[in-house]
Amino acid sequence: MNQLKEKSKEINLDLNEEKIKQFNNYYEHLIEKNKVMNLTAITEKKEVIDKHFIDSIALKKVLEKENGIKNSKVGQGIESNEKIKVLDIGTGAGFPGIPLKIVYSNWDITLLDSLNKRIKFLQEVVEELELPFVELLHGRAEDYAKQKEYRGQYDLCVSRAVAHLATLSEYCLPYVKIGGYFISYKSGTVTEELEESKQAIGQLGGKVIDVIPFSLPDTDIERTFVVIKKVKETPNKFPRKAGLPAKEPIGLKKKCESSR
Repeated sequence: MNQLKEKSKEINLDLNEEKIKQFNNYYEHLIEKNKVMNLTAITEKKEVIDKHFIDSIALKKVLEKENGIKNSKVGQGIESNEKIKVLDIGTGAGFPGIPLKIVYSNWDITLLDSLNKRIKFLQEVVEELELPFVELLHGRAEDYAKQKEYRGQYDLCVSRAVAHLATLSEYCLPYVKIGGYFISYKSGTVTEELEESKQAIGQLGGKVIDVIPFSLPDTDIERTFVVIKKVKETPNKFPRKAGLPAKEPIGLKKKCESSR
């Protein structure tokens, strides 16, 4: 895991030996479980480090930038022991939620996925790595967002899910507190997709405050973070019933799929 330690320094993170060990245990558990269930097509260690681990924790590039987040509750939660509530929607095999939890152990994080076998795998990971303050939810984002114990309760929502930004915004923004943030992980450039999503983001109570392109260290992999601040309440009619956000994204006439 020397590669992980060195590459993390390039994004201003200095992982101690305990955290490196947790990442290594996570990798081994992921690969072993992947033999019997489809968790990831990426299994070679170097690729997992680059495309899953470093990609997930590269969020540090957003959190340290002077774009409003650094001085917010989310930003302060990095430097202090103050808990912040974080939600990872469509977490899959735990990305970016588990790597972020390893790095920021004080975060109170919820991982949501629609496939129960992935949630069971993540329960094993949480227990193996002895990660505190992790909630695992099996179900659809559209359904949990209607429940008062989850709606408007999170300081930060993140997602690497493969969906159009308009769809992801409808999934994620209802969960975010006013003044909190939804950060979408995207590949390549997002100029066209962002333009298509402006109507949806505005209707859902969000405002784009930053778009941060970058390359993963020592690779030609281009990534973009879209930073959306929650500036007003999401209307109660959103999210719409399960399936509609993906089938009919707000402001788009036909189904769109991410280029990610």
